[in-house]
Amino acid sequence: MSSSPSDSSSRVPRWERLAGSPAVRRGGQWWLVSGVGSIPCTDPTFTGELDRFAATMATADQAIANLRSQQDEPPAPHPGRQR
Repeated sequence: MSSSPSDSSSRVPRWERLAGSPAVRRGGQWWLVSGVGSIPCTDPTFTGELDRFAATMATADQAIANLRSQQDEPPAPHPGRQR
């Protein structure tokens, strides 16, 4: 079954590299990619660790984005500190 351009899955990247490593997730499957080729990762323990690491990286990226957006906001007034 193919997806149409208006399908929400078409907005999801077709592949996602994990933190500059040779591990890449394509279509829900992990691959190790190099300049000479790629091989699928089939070991469930290894792919589970890749999934956990990817989730941890996503959480960290979100925390950093939240901190950056807070830095862009003007400071809130502090009631009771006026003279």
